[in-house]
Amino acid sequence: MEQLPIFFQLKGKNVAVSGGGAPAARRAELALRAGARVSVFATHLSDDFRALLDDPHFRHETRAPSPGDMAGLALAFAATGDRTQDEAMAALAGAARVPVNVADTPELCDFIMPAIVDRDPLVIAISTGGASPIFARMIRARLESTIPAAYGRLVALVGSYRDRLGERLSDLSQRRRFWERALEGRVADRFLAGREDEARAELENALDAADDTALAKGEVYLVGAGPGDPDLLTFRALRLMQRADVVLYDRLLPPGILNLVRREAEHIYVGKEPDRHAVTQEEISAKLVQLAKEGKRVLRLKGGDPFMFGRGGEEIEALAAAGIPVQVVPGVTSAAGCAAYAGIPLTHRDHAQACVFVTGHARSGGGLSLGWEALVQPHQTVVIFMGLGQLESLMKQFVAHGGDPALPAAIVENGTRPNQRVVVGTVETIAGAAASEGIRGPALVILGTVVTLRDRLVSPGETARDDPGTFANAQVRESLLPPL
Repeated sequence: MEQLPIFFQLKGKNVAVSGGGAPAARRAELALRAGARVSVFATHLSDDFRALLDDPHFRHETRAPSPGDMAGLALAFAATGDRTQDEAMAALAGAARVPVNVADTPELCDFIMPAIVDRDPLVIAISTGGASPIFARMIRARLESTIPAAYGRLVALVGSYRDRLGERLSDLSQRRRFWERALEGRVADRFLAGREDEARAELENALDAADDTALAKGEVYLVGAGPGDPDLLTFRALRLMQRADVVLYDRLLPPGILNLVRREAEHIYVGKEPDRHAVTQEEISAKLVQLAKEGKRVLRLKGGDPFMFGRGGEEIEALAAAGIPVQVVPGVTSAAGCAAYAGIPLTHRDHAQACVFVTGHARSGGGLSLGWEALVQPHQTVVIFMGLGQLESLMKQFVAHGGDPALPAAIVENGTRPNQRVVVGTVETIAGAAASEGIRGPALVILGTVVTLRDRLVSPGETARDDPGTFANAQVRESLLPPL
């Protein structure tokens, strides 16, 4: 973030605005709505000020502001539209250490005015950091059409019960759980349907039944975060990520996904690197059980899908044995996400009528048995998870068991992410290509003639480092792969 989003308390405080046109009027109006006392400095006021003139907290000064006018101000706005005058107002405010906003001049601003969706007391502010106010207004227009006016009244209802709930439930986390249940259940349903009396009755009943012990039960959310692009998260995953008290996360999760977890949640890193497991799987499972027994809602956030080589089954076994409730949220598996963003269909009626997923990583101390006879069959795609470290050995075994050394192959590194790279070759050459390109992972290996379709889906001139997941109907390029 380039700016810290905050909501400033202006009630009863002084605000100065320079300018007599529409931009100044909008800023004066917002400050008045927030309870400020507003002084506007302008020789003349446009008709945009008409609705403000009778406000007892509005004052019009028919002159330019002076240094003395800056004393005791909470905020200042410069919105004359004249660069020289706005710079002068910004200089006055700066000398008095008063935060200033200069309309349409972000380089002179101490703070940016957001686009606002007002459902008082619910207020939503949208900002682009001054880069594109028009885009912020477009987002605001979308939100205005999707957020009912009743949301504001529902927030006010919640506020009116806060003190009573505080007397009933001593623990802050339990109060938060109470409101989550109420606002995701029948109370909100009835209120938003216009049946406000029924909603209040429902809330009273819930309040009477509220109990610290009942609300203190812990649970675990086993959530698949997908291969890396935050846009591939499911709605349910996002909802549970916002409920968690603590999150246990893996090494491969990007910050863009972790930033979507509830801000107050405790973060515990349990990442494992190849051949170097700082935290064993048994320790992770035991930690999940421990935290849930402490009454916490525990988010186990995994890349890809938790049941696709994600050890989710092992964790559920431990939780079930301990009697811990668990919710499982599937994620977009890396095989589907990385292949799609790389422009490689996993199946195609002219190339592959089957797709096989295997792991190139075995349990520590155990051997790797992949069932090679099934993997070397024609007309199928083979996707290898976690195979980069043993790629050369895997490809040699593939050929040794009857696989075609000229079979097209691809490696997708950092699939679905902005730094995605795709390297193509054959079973015989792909390990050397990965080494020469410096592929470090995380990476997915795809074997099969479907790899040749990448040439038809990517745009002319696209390289391995172009934006992932973006394709065009393009003329087929000359393939770098051997003819089929």
